[in-house]
Amino acid sequence: MSEFTVRGRRVAVVGGAASGVAAARLLVERGAAVTLTDLRPALDAAADLAALGVSLALGSHPERLLTGSDLVVVSPGVPADQPSVAAARAAGVPVIGEVELASRWLRGRVVAITGTKGKSTTTALTGRMLEAAGMRVLVGGNIGTPLASQVSASTPETVHVVEVSSFQLETTDTFHPWIAALLNLTADHLDRHANVEEYAAAKARIFARQTERDIAVANADDPRALAIAGAGRARIVCFARDARIEAGITVADGWIVERGAAGDTRLVQTSEVRLIGPHLLADVLAAAAIARAAGAGSDAVARAAASFAGLEHAMELVAEIRGVRFVNDSKATNIDAARQAIETFGRGLVVIMGGRFKGGDLRLLRPVLASRGASVVAIGESAPLMQEAFNGAVDVRTAATMTEAVRAAMAAAPPGGSVLLAPACASFDMFDNYAARGRAFKDEVAALRRDEG
Repeated sequence: MSEFTVRGRRVAVVGGAASGVAAARLLVERGAAVTLTDLRPALDAAADLAALGVSLALGSHPERLLTGSDLVVVSPGVPADQPSVAAARAAGVPVIGEVELASRWLRGRVVAITGTKGKSTTTALTGRMLEAAGMRVLVGGNIGTPLASQVSASTPETVHVVEVSSFQLETTDTFHPWIAALLNLTADHLDRHANVEEYAAAKARIFARQTERDIAVANADDPRALAIAGAGRARIVCFARDARIEAGITVADGWIVERGAAGDTRLVQTSEVRLIGPHLLADVLAAAAIARAAGAGSDAVARAAASFAGLEHAMELVAEIRGVRFVNDSKATNIDAARQAIETFGRGLVVIMGGRFKGGDLRLLRPVLASRGASVVAIGESAPLMQEAFNGAVDVRTAATMTEAVRAAMAAAPPGGSVLLAPACASFDMFDNYAARGRAFKDEVAALRRDEG
C-alpha cells in the first residue's frame, strides 16, 4: 500500500530474531526512527543494526518506549499479551507484526499458506511449481526468509509464496493474499493460545481480507479447515487425499489428478512422489491445487512434484544402519504431526519424543504406538509427561541427551525396524529451534554409523 509511510515516525520493533531484524532494516530504509528491543542482553546482529542507525534496548521491553512510539512491530515469538505490548495497545499505539508491515509495501501478489502441519513442505513445493511454470517467485515467511527482506525485490510480476503461522496471522490487519490456503487444523500452540478456538481464529485471519476475486484453497479431508475457508468471500478450490470431491486436486487410480466437469486430468503418478508418508502426499496435493489456481500448467506441476525430494527435518531419511532406518521428522512439533509420522511405519518402530510441551492430549498417541508395538525414548522437559501418558501401552525409557537417545533407540530397534525422531513438542528446552534438534539427531546417527564401522 503506497500510502503507508513511516518516514520520521518513532517505531519500536519488539523481538530481535530474524523477522525483527528484517523489520528493523526495512523500517530504517523507509525513513523511520527505529528502536529494537529484546529480552536477551546481547544480539549477534547488534553491530550491524547499530551501524544502520537502529537504537537497541536489550534485556527488557521497556513499557515507556513502546507506549511512546508511533508504531510497534512485534516479532512472531513475542506473545500478543506481552505486558509492554499490551500497554502500548491500550495507549492507542498501533501494534502490527512483521508480515503485516512487509505486506503493505509489496508490489507483487501474495500466495499465503498456513495450517497446523505441512506448511513448509507445501510452501517450498508450491514455489518450485510456480518457478517451473516460468513465474518470478520469492519464497519466504515462516519458512525461513522474513517477508520484510523481500520488499526491495518485489515487482508487480513477483509472486510471493509465504508460509504464515498463527503467531504471524494474529498481528495482521490489512494482509491480503491473492491465494490463501488452510492445509489443516488441529490443536497446537496451546501454551500460547488460550484454547483451540483462539488458535483457529488466528488461522482464519488468512482469509479475512480476501474478496470474490481471490482464491481460498482448502483441505476437503478436514471439515473444520474447509468450513473456515468457506466462511470467507473468496472462491474455494479443494484438495483431498481421501474425501470424494467433484472438482479440485485428488488421487485416483495411483495418480494425482485434477478433477473437473470434463473428468480427471492426470498430473503425476503417486509412485513418482519421493516424499515419505501419506500425510506428505497431502502436501503435494495442496501445492498442486495452489499452483494450478495461480495459473501454472499441468506439466510444470508434474515436473516439480516428481523432482521434489522434500525438506530437511520433514520425514527425512538419514541413514540405514544394520538394517535399521533412521528418519528425522524434527518438524513434527505437535501431537497430530507426530501421529501422522508414526502412522507411516509398521512394527519395529522406536520413536524419540519430547521437548517443551505445547499442550494437547498425549494419550491420543497411545493406540497408534501400541498397534505397532512401538517403544519410546523420551527426552527433554516433557519426558515425565510421556512416561505418564504412555505407561501400560508401550515401553518408555528416558534419555538426558540426544546422544543417549539415539543409542538407546538403536539398541531397542530390531533388524528391519525404524528409529523416528517425531518429538510432538517444541525444541526450546534443549535446542535453539527444531532445525538444531534435527541436526543434532543426524550428527548422532552419523557418529553411530562411524562406530559401527
